[in-house]
Amino acid sequence: MTVRKLALLAVAVVAAFACGTASSGPTTGSTITLGAPLGLTGSLTKESILTQQGYNLWQDWINARGGILVGGVKHPVVIKYYDDTSSANQSAVLMQKLITEDKAQFLLGPYGSAATATDAAIAEQNQIPMVEANGAAQSIFNQGYKYTFGVLSPANKYLQGVIDMAATLNPKPTTVFMLSADDNFSLEVANAIVTYAPTKGMTVFPVKKYKNGATNLSAEVQAAKAANADIVLNSGHLQEAIAINKAAKEQKLNAKIFAYSVGPSTPDFIAALGKDADYVYDGSQWTPQVKYTPAFYLTVAQYVAAYKAKYPGLGDPDYHVAESTAACLALQRAIENAGSLDAKKVRDALAALDVTVFFGQIKFDTRGINIYKPMVVEQIQSGVHHTVFPSNIADAQPMYPTPNWDQR
Repeated sequence: MTVRKLALLAVAVVAAFACGTASSGPTTGSTITLGAPLGLTGSLTKESILTQQGYNLWQDWINARGGILVGGVKHPVVIKYYDDTSSANQSAVLMQKLITEDKAQFLLGPYGSAATATDAAIAEQNQIPMVEANGAAQSIFNQGYKYTFGVLSPANKYLQGVIDMAATLNPKPTTVFMLSADDNFSLEVANAIVTYAPTKGMTVFPVKKYKNGATNLSAEVQAAKAANADIVLNSGHLQEAIAINKAAKEQKLNAKIFAYSVGPSTPDFIAALGKDADYVYDGSQWTPQVKYTPAFYLTVAQYVAAYKAKYPGLGDPDYHVAESTAACLALQRAIENAGSLDAKKVRDALAALDVTVFFGQIKFDTRGINIYKPMVVEQIQSGVHHTVFPSNIADAQPMYPTPNWDQR
Protein backbone atom coordinates (compact mmCIF):
# COMPACT_ATOMS: atom_id res chain seq x y z
CA MET A 1 0.00 0.00 0.00
CA THR A 2 2.81 2.37 0.90
CA VAL A 3 4.60 1.70 -2.39
CA ARG A 4 1.39 2.34 -4.35
CA LYS A 5 0.81 5.67 -2.56
CA LEU A 6 4.37 6.76 -3.21
CA ALA A 7 4.01 5.91 -6.88
CA LEU A 8 0.79 7.89 -7.19
CA LEU A 9 2.38 10.81 -5.37
CA ALA A 10 5.34 10.75 -7.75
CA VAL A 11 3.02 10.78 -10.77
CA ALA A 12 1.08 13.70 -9.31
CA VAL A 13 4.27 15.70 -8.70
CA VAL A 14 5.53 15.09 -12.24
CA ALA A 15 2.14 16.07 -13.71
CA ALA A 16 1.96 19.21 -11.60
CA PHE A 17 5.48 20.18 -12.60
CA ALA A 18 4.70 19.59 -16.28
CA CYS A 19 1.52 21.67 -16.13
CA GLY A 20 3.30 24.44 -14.29
CA THR A 21 6.08 24.50 -16.84
CA ALA A 22 3.67 24.63 -19.77
CA SER A 23 1.60 27.47 -18.36
CA SER A 24 4.29 29.63 -16.77
CA GLY A 25 5.55 31.10 -20.07
CA PRO A 26 8.82 33.00 -20.50
CA THR A 27 10.72 34.00 -17.39
CA THR A 28 11.79 37.57 -16.65
CA GLY A 29 15.46 38.30 -17.18
CA SER A 30 17.77 41.24 -16.66
CA THR A 31 16.75 44.76 -17.70
CA ILE A 32 18.14 46.01 -21.01
CA THR A 33 19.52 49.55 -20.75
CA LEU A 34 19.35 51.78 -23.83
CA GLY A 35 21.07 55.16 -23.99
CA ALA A 36 19.90 58.31 -25.77
CA PRO A 37 21.28 61.85 -25.47
CA LEU A 38 18.70 64.43 -26.64
CA GLY A 39 18.58 68.21 -26.97
CA LEU A 40 16.02 68.71 -24.24
CA THR A 41 17.20 72.32 -23.97
CA GLY A 42 18.66 74.58 -26.63
CA SER A 43 17.78 75.21 -30.28
CA LEU A 44 16.61 71.64 -31.02
CA THR A 45 14.32 71.22 -28.01
CA LYS A 46 11.05 70.92 -29.93
CA GLU A 47 12.31 68.23 -32.28
CA SER A 48 14.11 66.40 -29.47
CA ILE A 49 10.95 66.22 -27.38
CA LEU A 50 9.13 64.66 -30.34
CA THR A 51 11.96 62.13 -30.61
CA GLN A 52 11.64 61.28 -26.93
CA GLN A 53 7.88 60.84 -27.30
CA GLY A 54 8.47 58.25 -30.02
CA TYR A 55 10.98 56.35 -27.89
CA ASN A 56 8.71 56.40 -24.86
CA LEU A 57 5.70 55.10 -26.81
CA TRP A 58 7.65 51.98 -27.72
CA GLN A 59 9.12 51.59 -24.22
CA ASP A 60 5.60 51.57 -22.73
CA TRP A 61 4.42 49.03 -25.29
CA ILE A 62 7.30 46.58 -24.98
CA ASN A 63 7.37 46.68 -21.18
CA ALA A 64 3.61 46.12 -21.01
CA ARG A 65 4.39 42.81 -22.72
CA GLY A 66 7.16 41.94 -20.29
CA GLY A 67 10.07 43.12 -22.43
CA ILE A 68 12.07 41.87 -25.42
CA LEU A 69 11.98 38.08 -25.81
CA VAL A 70 15.46 36.57 -26.07
CA GLY A 71 15.85 32.81 -25.93
CA GLY A 72 12.64 32.26 -23.98
CA VAL A 73 13.42 35.05 -21.50
CA LYS A 74 11.69 38.44 -21.48
CA HIS A 75 13.92 41.40 -20.73
CA PRO A 76 12.29 44.68 -19.62
CA VAL A 77 13.72 47.86 -21.14
CA VAL A 78 14.80 51.17 -19.62
CA ILE A 79 15.86 54.14 -21.75
CA LYS A 80 18.40 56.39 -20.05
CA TYR A 81 18.28 60.01 -21.27
CA TYR A 82 20.70 62.90 -20.89
CA ASP A 83 20.24 66.49 -22.08
CA ASP A 84 22.94 67.33 -24.62
CA THR A 85 21.73 70.99 -24.77
CA SER A 86 21.43 70.68 -28.58
CA SER A 87 25.23 70.47 -28.84
CA ALA A 88 26.77 67.80 -31.07
CA ASN A 89 30.00 67.72 -29.08
CA GLN A 90 28.15 67.40 -25.78
CA SER A 91 26.02 64.63 -27.27
CA ALA A 92 29.16 62.57 -27.94
CA VAL A 93 30.43 63.15 -24.40
CA LEU A 94 27.13 61.97 -22.97
CA MET A 95 26.96 58.98 -25.30
CA GLN A 96 30.32 57.84 -23.96
CA LYS A 97 29.06 58.38 -20.41
CA LEU A 98 26.01 56.24 -21.16
CA ILE A 99 28.28 53.44 -22.28
CA THR A 100 30.98 53.75 -19.63
CA GLU A 101 29.03 54.74 -16.51
CA ASP A 102 25.45 53.68 -17.20
CA LYS A 103 26.44 50.46 -18.97
CA ALA A 104 24.03 51.04 -21.86
CA GLN A 105 23.96 47.87 -23.94
CA PHE A 106 22.50 49.49 -27.06
CA LEU A 107 22.08 53.07 -28.24
CA LEU A 108 19.29 55.19 -29.71
CA GLY A 109 20.22 58.24 -31.73
CA PRO A 110 19.98 61.92 -30.74
CA TYR A 111 18.11 64.52 -32.75
CA GLY A 112 19.86 66.00 -35.78
CA SER A 113 22.55 64.97 -38.24
CA ALA A 114 25.34 66.85 -36.49
CA ALA A 115 24.85 65.06 -33.16
CA THR A 116 24.22 61.75 -34.90
CA ALA A 117 27.56 62.08 -36.69
CA THR A 118 29.51 62.62 -33.46
CA ASP A 119 27.61 59.87 -31.66
CA ALA A 120 28.17 57.42 -34.51
CA ALA A 121 31.91 57.77 -33.93
CA ILE A 122 31.39 56.87 -30.27
CA ALA A 123 29.24 53.87 -31.14
CA GLU A 124 31.91 52.67 -33.55
CA GLN A 125 34.77 53.10 -31.08
CA ASN A 126 32.89 51.08 -28.47
CA GLN A 127 31.40 48.62 -30.99
CA ILE A 128 27.89 49.08 -29.64
CA PRO A 129 24.97 49.24 -32.10
CA MET A 130 23.20 52.59 -32.43
CA VAL A 131 19.86 52.70 -34.23
CA GLU A 132 18.94 56.27 -35.06
CA ALA A 133 15.92 58.01 -36.54
CA ASN A 134 16.78 61.68 -36.83
CA GLY A 135 20.09 61.99 -38.64
CA ALA A 136 19.45 61.87 -42.39
CA ALA A 137 22.73 63.25 -43.76
CA GLN A 138 24.39 60.57 -45.86
CA SER A 139 27.78 61.89 -44.77
CA ILE A 140 27.15 60.06 -41.46
CA PHE A 141 27.03 56.78 -43.33
CA ASN A 142 29.99 57.37 -45.64
CA GLN A 143 32.61 56.84 -42.92
CA GLY A 144 32.74 53.07 -43.15
CA TYR A 145 31.03 52.60 -39.79
CA LYS A 146 29.56 49.19 -38.98
CA TYR A 147 27.56 49.95 -35.83
CA THR A 148 25.24 52.82 -36.86
CA PHE A 149 21.91 52.22 -38.60
CA GLY A 150 19.37 54.86 -39.67
CA VAL A 151 15.71 53.93 -40.24
CA LEU A 152 14.73 57.15 -42.05
CA SER A 153 14.97 58.06 -45.72
CA PRO A 154 18.21 59.96 -46.46
CA ALA A 155 18.51 63.73 -46.82
CA ASN A 156 18.56 63.78 -50.61
CA LYS A 157 14.94 62.53 -50.61
CA TYR A 158 13.46 65.24 -48.36
CA LEU A 159 12.22 67.72 -50.98
CA GLN A 160 12.30 65.59 -54.12
CA GLY A 161 8.66 64.65 -53.57
CA VAL A 162 7.72 68.34 -53.61
CA ILE A 163 9.36 68.65 -57.04
CA ASP A 164 7.58 65.49 -58.24
CA MET A 165 4.26 66.91 -57.02
CA ALA A 166 4.93 70.31 -58.58
CA ALA A 167 5.55 68.68 -61.94
CA THR A 168 1.95 67.40 -61.93
CA LEU A 169 0.36 70.80 -61.27
CA ASN A 170 -1.20 73.24 -63.73
CA PRO A 171 0.26 75.68 -64.52
CA LYS A 172 3.49 73.81 -63.94
CA PRO A 173 6.04 75.83 -61.96
CA THR A 174 9.33 76.21 -63.81
CA THR A 175 11.73 78.07 -61.49
CA VAL A 176 13.07 77.20 -58.02
CA PHE A 177 14.84 79.32 -55.42
CA MET A 178 16.65 77.33 -52.74
CA LEU A 179 17.53 78.63 -49.28
CA SER A 180 19.73 76.42 -47.10
CA ALA A 181 21.41 76.33 -43.73
CA ASP A 182 25.10 75.46 -43.95
CA ASP A 183 25.03 72.15 -42.01
CA ASN A 184 25.61 68.80 -43.74
CA PHE A 185 21.98 67.68 -43.69
CA SER A 186 20.61 70.91 -45.11
CA LEU A 187 23.23 71.14 -47.84
CA GLU A 188 22.58 67.54 -48.90
CA VAL A 189 18.88 68.38 -49.26
CA ALA A 190 19.67 71.53 -51.24
CA ASN A 191 22.26 69.94 -53.52
CA ALA A 192 19.85 67.13 -54.34
CA ILE A 193 17.29 69.69 -55.54
CA VAL A 194 19.91 71.45 -57.67
CA THR A 195 20.51 68.14 -59.43
CA TYR A 196 16.96 66.78 -59.44
CA ALA A 197 14.70 69.73 -60.36
CA PRO A 198 16.20 70.14 -63.87
CA THR A 199 15.21 66.53 -64.64
CA LYS A 200 11.62 67.74 -64.19
CA GLY A 201 12.09 70.72 -66.49
CA MET A 202 12.73 73.29 -63.76
CA THR A 203 15.48 75.88 -63.46
CA VAL A 204 17.17 76.30 -60.06
CA PHE A 205 18.75 79.57 -58.99
CA PRO A 206 22.09 79.40 -57.12
CA VAL A 207 21.56 78.18 -53.55
CA LYS A 208 21.44 80.98 -50.97
CA LYS A 209 23.18 79.68 -47.85
CA TYR A 210 22.89 80.99 -44.29
CA LYS A 211 24.42 80.05 -40.95
CA ASN A 212 22.84 77.04 -39.27
CA GLY A 213 20.51 78.18 -36.49
CA ALA A 214 20.09 81.72 -37.84
CA THR A 215 16.74 83.37 -37.19
CA ASN A 216 17.31 86.76 -38.84
CA LEU A 217 16.91 85.78 -42.47
CA SER A 218 15.54 88.98 -43.98
CA ALA A 219 18.42 89.36 -46.44
CA GLU A 220 18.00 85.79 -47.67
CA VAL A 221 14.26 86.26 -48.14
CA GLN A 222 14.93 89.51 -50.01
CA ALA A 223 17.18 87.60 -52.40
CA ALA A 224 14.41 85.07 -52.97
CA LYS A 225 11.96 87.88 -53.68
CA ALA A 226 14.30 89.43 -56.24
CA ALA A 227 14.51 86.09 -58.05
CA ASN A 228 10.69 85.95 -58.41
CA ALA A 229 10.77 82.14 -58.57
CA ASP A 230 7.66 79.96 -58.77
CA ILE A 231 8.88 77.71 -55.93
CA VAL A 232 10.66 78.83 -52.77
CA LEU A 233 12.30 75.99 -50.85
CA ASN A 234 14.15 76.03 -47.54
CA SER A 235 16.43 73.34 -46.21
CA GLY A 236 16.92 73.80 -42.49
CA HIS A 237 15.10 73.15 -39.24
CA LEU A 238 12.07 74.36 -37.32
CA GLN A 239 13.30 77.71 -36.02
CA GLU A 240 14.73 78.66 -39.42
CA ALA A 241 11.53 77.65 -41.22
CA ILE A 242 9.46 79.82 -38.88
CA ALA A 243 11.84 82.76 -39.38
CA ILE A 244 11.71 82.45 -43.17
CA ASN A 245 7.93 82.28 -43.24
CA LYS A 246 7.64 85.37 -41.03
CA ALA A 247 10.11 87.27 -43.20
CA ALA A 248 8.28 86.19 -46.35
CA LYS A 249 5.10 87.79 -45.06
CA GLU A 250 6.86 90.95 -43.89
CA GLN A 251 8.63 91.43 -47.22
CA LYS A 252 5.68 90.24 -49.31
CA LEU A 253 7.62 87.41 -50.90
CA ASN A 254 5.04 85.61 -53.02
CA ALA A 255 5.49 82.24 -54.70
CA LYS A 256 3.24 79.52 -56.09
CA ILE A 257 4.78 77.00 -53.66
CA PHE A 258 6.53 77.39 -50.31
CA ALA A 259 8.09 74.16 -49.01
CA TYR A 260 10.52 73.55 -46.14
CA SER A 261 12.47 70.39 -45.39
CA VAL A 262 11.93 70.37 -41.61
CA GLY A 263 9.46 72.32 -39.49
CA PRO A 264 6.01 72.41 -41.08
CA SER A 265 5.19 68.84 -40.01
CA THR A 266 5.52 69.78 -36.32
CA PRO A 267 2.65 71.20 -34.24
CA ASP A 268 4.99 74.01 -33.20
CA PHE A 269 5.13 75.43 -36.73
CA ILE A 270 1.38 76.01 -36.77
CA ALA A 271 1.38 77.22 -33.17
CA ALA A 272 4.05 79.83 -33.96
CA LEU A 273 2.56 81.09 -37.23
CA GLY A 274 -1.20 80.57 -36.95
CA LYS A 275 -2.96 81.18 -40.27
CA ASP A 276 0.33 82.18 -41.88
CA ALA A 277 1.33 78.50 -41.78
CA ASP A 278 -1.41 77.68 -44.29
CA TYR A 279 -0.40 76.55 -47.79
CA VAL A 280 3.12 75.54 -46.72
CA TYR A 281 4.35 72.12 -47.92
CA ASP A 282 6.97 69.77 -46.55
CA GLY A 283 8.47 66.43 -47.36
CA SER A 284 7.47 63.98 -44.65
CA GLN A 285 8.94 60.65 -43.59
CA TRP A 286 5.48 59.49 -42.47
CA THR A 287 1.90 60.69 -42.07
CA PRO A 288 -1.23 59.03 -40.64
CA GLN A 289 -2.37 58.43 -44.23
CA VAL A 290 0.42 56.05 -45.25
CA LYS A 291 -0.58 52.50 -46.05
CA TYR A 292 1.76 49.83 -44.73
CA THR A 293 0.95 46.34 -43.45
CA PRO A 294 3.12 45.88 -40.36
CA ALA A 295 4.76 42.57 -39.53
CA PHE A 296 4.46 43.35 -35.82
CA TYR A 297 3.66 46.15 -33.34
CA LEU A 298 0.73 48.47 -34.16
CA THR A 299 -1.06 49.43 -37.35
CA VAL A 300 -0.93 53.06 -38.48
CA ALA A 301 -4.38 53.76 -36.98
CA GLN A 302 -3.49 52.02 -33.71
CA TYR A 303 -0.28 54.01 -33.49
CA VAL A 304 -2.10 57.32 -33.91
CA ALA A 305 -4.58 56.25 -31.22
CA ALA A 306 -1.79 55.20 -28.85
CA TYR A 307 -0.06 58.56 -29.29
CA LYS A 308 -3.24 60.51 -28.62
CA ALA A 309 -3.92 58.44 -25.52
CA LYS A 310 -0.45 59.05 -24.08
CA TYR A 311 -0.18 62.69 -25.21
CA PRO A 312 -3.73 64.08 -25.24
CA GLY A 313 -4.33 67.44 -26.81
CA LEU A 314 -1.32 67.31 -29.14
CA GLY A 315 -3.13 66.04 -32.24
CA ASP A 316 -1.67 63.43 -34.57
CA PRO A 317 1.95 62.35 -34.14
CA ASP A 318 4.32 63.93 -36.64
CA TYR A 319 6.99 62.00 -38.50
CA HIS A 320 9.72 62.69 -35.91
CA VAL A 321 7.67 60.74 -33.38
CA ALA A 322 6.93 57.89 -35.78
CA GLU A 323 10.48 57.42 -37.04
CA SER A 324 11.78 57.43 -33.46
CA THR A 325 9.43 54.60 -32.54
CA ALA A 326 10.53 52.81 -35.70
CA ALA A 327 14.17 52.93 -34.56
CA CYS A 328 13.17 51.11 -31.37
CA LEU A 329 11.25 48.52 -33.36
CA ALA A 330 14.27 47.87 -35.58
CA LEU A 331 16.47 47.33 -32.54
CA GLN A 332 13.87 45.11 -30.89
CA ARG A 333 13.49 42.88 -33.93
CA ALA A 334 17.26 42.62 -34.39
CA ILE A 335 17.71 41.52 -30.77
CA GLU A 336 14.93 38.95 -31.22
CA ASN A 337 16.43 37.69 -34.49
CA ALA A 338 19.88 37.46 -32.93
CA GLY A 339 18.48 35.55 -29.97
CA SER A 340 21.16 37.25 -27.95
CA LEU A 341 22.17 40.45 -26.17
CA ASP A 342 25.67 40.22 -27.61
CA ALA A 343 26.47 43.51 -29.35
CA LYS A 344 28.19 41.91 -32.35
CA LYS A 345 25.36 39.44 -32.95
CA VAL A 346 22.75 42.22 -32.73
CA ARG A 347 24.81 44.35 -35.12
CA ASP A 348 24.84 41.50 -37.63
CA ALA A 349 21.07 41.05 -37.21
CA LEU A 350 20.55 44.77 -37.91
CA ALA A 351 22.65 44.52 -41.06
CA ALA A 352 20.44 41.65 -42.26
CA LEU A 353 17.12 43.19 -41.17
CA ASP A 354 14.27 43.53 -43.66
CA VAL A 355 10.92 44.19 -42.00
CA THR A 356 7.89 46.40 -42.56
CA VAL A 357 6.29 48.22 -39.64
CA PHE A 358 3.70 51.01 -39.41
CA PHE A 359 6.44 53.46 -40.44
CA GLY A 360 7.33 51.58 -43.61
CA GLN A 361 10.05 49.22 -44.74
CA ILE A 362 13.18 49.05 -42.62
CA LYS A 363 16.11 47.67 -44.54
CA PHE A 364 19.66 48.98 -44.54
CA ASP A 365 22.15 49.26 -47.37
CA THR A 366 25.78 48.33 -46.81
CA ARG A 367 26.41 51.74 -45.20
CA GLY A 368 23.61 51.32 -42.66
CA ILE A 369 21.11 53.81 -44.12
CA ASN A 370 17.53 53.00 -45.13
CA ILE A 371 17.21 53.86 -48.82
CA TYR A 372 14.14 51.66 -49.32
CA LYS A 373 11.33 53.71 -47.77
CA PRO A 374 9.73 56.54 -49.78
CA MET A 375 8.69 59.93 -48.42
CA VAL A 376 5.39 61.75 -48.91
CA VAL A 377 4.33 65.39 -49.21
CA GLU A 378 1.98 67.16 -46.85
CA GLN A 379 0.48 70.64 -46.85
CA ILE A 380 -1.04 72.73 -44.07
CA GLN A 381 -4.60 73.63 -44.99
CA SER A 382 -6.75 75.70 -42.59
CA GLY A 383 -4.39 74.83 -39.75
CA VAL A 384 -4.46 71.06 -40.40
CA HIS A 385 -1.82 68.79 -41.92
CA HIS A 386 -3.00 66.94 -45.02
CA THR A 387 -1.16 64.41 -47.16
CA VAL A 388 -1.33 65.68 -50.75
CA PHE A 389 1.17 63.50 -52.63
CA PRO A 390 1.37 60.82 -53.91
CA SER A 391 -2.26 60.67 -54.94
CA ASN A 392 -2.79 57.04 -53.89
CA ILE A 393 -2.49 57.96 -50.21
CA ALA A 394 -3.52 61.62 -50.31
CA ASP A 395 -6.41 62.76 -48.13
CA ALA A 396 -6.59 66.19 -49.84
CA GLN A 397 -5.65 67.91 -53.09
CA PRO A 398 -2.82 70.47 -53.12
CA MET A 399 -4.12 74.00 -52.61
CA TYR A 400 -2.33 75.59 -55.54
CA PRO A 401 -1.15 78.16 -56.33
CA THR A 402 -0.49 79.76 -52.96
CA PRO A 403 -2.40 83.07 -52.72
CA ASN A 404 -0.37 86.25 -52.45
CA TRP A 405 -0.01 87.54 -48.89
CA ASP A 406 -2.36 90.47 -49.50
CA GLN A 407 -5.06 88.13 -50.82
CA ARG A 408 -5.23 85.75 -47.87
